[in-house]
Order: sequence, then structure tokens, then C-alpha cells
Amino acid sequence: MGELAKLEPEFKSRNVKLMGLSVDSVQDHMMWIEDIVDVCGVRPTSPIVADTELAVAKLYQMLPASEGTSATGRTAADNQTVRTVFCVGPDKKIKVSFTYPMTTGRNFKELLRVIDACQLTSKYEVATPANWQPGEDVIIKPTVSNEDAQRLFPKGFETFKPYFRKTADPSRVNS
Repeated sequence: MGELAKLEPEFKSRNVKLMGLSVDSVQDHMMWIEDIVDVCGVRPTSPIVADTELAVAKLYQMLPASEGTSATGRTAADNQTVRTVFCVGPDKKIKVSFTYPMTTGRNFKELLRVIDACQLTSKYEVATPANWQPGEDVIIKPTVSNEDAQRLFPKGFETFKPYFRKTADPSRVNS
């Protein structure tokens, strides 16, 4: 939560709202936020949902159904599977999920890259290749005809195979 708070301006610039989920109580969250301020030097402002009955964690398979009905008495070792990041689109559908083991830190720079890719591909008829970074070339969707591609991407495109055409990042072509 501390790293997310530090990156909040990056998320806000993408019109992304952050929210946390924890199986701890609201009172525990209040103490936890003070720990984050102490350790990270920043106060999280995003809401944190208290899922003390594990309902949301189980619904989205962050915890197995057999994990009981309450967070009471659970330890950090018990909760280690509740380490999932979801990106929910404007259509209220989950677009991406990352699940990390308790021993592995989350990669929020990767999350920002994925958000950039999701936003780009929802606006333009393109897909992003492996390891794509904003501003790099993108792939024209195979469902787009060459005639439509010429209209949609007037700066041109390169054809490698009939189904594989690359073009400049259309969000940056005129910038």
C-alpha cells in the first residue's frame, strides 16, 4: 500500500482508481496505515475494504473455499494467498490479475505498463507485443483489413505476414 501511495499520481494521470482489500478489520487498517506512514513516509489515501468474513477473497479465489469464514485468528502465514492485484475496466470486467506469493514483491511499474496497454488497445484497433513499452510499435489486430488499416493508420504500417502488421503507437503518432 505504501508503494501504491507513492505511485498514486501515476495512476491518477491514467484515470485509475485504487482500492485495497484486506481480511483484517477496519481498526487493524487504521494501525496498518500508521505503520505505512512510519515505514514508507507516505499516507495511503485509497480505500481499503475490510473483508473480515473472507467473502470477497473467496469469491475471487484469493483464498480457497476451505479457509474458514473469518479472519479472526489468522496469521500472515495463513493469508499469504491474499496477494492478488486486479485491474477492472470501465465495463466492470476484470481485465488483468496478478497473484504474487507472500515472499515476492509486487511489480507496480509492470501494472502501470499493463494499464497503458489496456487503455491503448481499448481505444485503437491494435494489440501490444511482448515486452511492449508506451511509445513503441504495436500490432494491428488481424481482424482489421488492409483497407481499414490504411485509413486507421495513415502514417503507414509494415506487413510481416498477412495477420502480422506493425504500426507506430497511434496514441503518439501526432504528439
